[in-house]
Amino acid sequence: MSFLTDRKRAVGKGASHTGTEHHWYMQVSSVGLALLIPTFVFYFGSALGSTHEEVLATFSRPFPAILTALVLIVGLQHFRKGAQMMIEDYLRGSSRKAAIIFTICLSYTLMGAGLFSLAKIAL
Repeated sequence: MSFLTDRKRAVGKGASHTGTEHHWYMQVSSVGLALLIPTFVFYFGSALGSTHEEVLATFSRPFPAILTALVLIVGLQHFRKGAQMMIEDYLRGSSRKAAIIFTICLSYTLMGAGLFSLAKIAL
């Protein structure tokens, strides 16, 4: 005799069998970005239009460098997950797989290039 209700049988059985993992990740990363982006814009805006030496001096300090790295990492991970959810909703077949692979490669390439550039400036 089974004591499983219909709800117990359905929990965790979404289309990808992961429940609401993507949704929660997007919610948490968007709150993080809502806090990071205004601070980043303040530091980036203060360096905008400055000379090359002043920009290097600004981004070689620890707080702006760490803030920029966090914005790069969290922002591009948020982009990757959001684009992947959009692709999963609207594409089918091999074009879906190709688009997801391209999006993941693009986000990690941009992240690597950004972090490399930041490391060259900060160190």
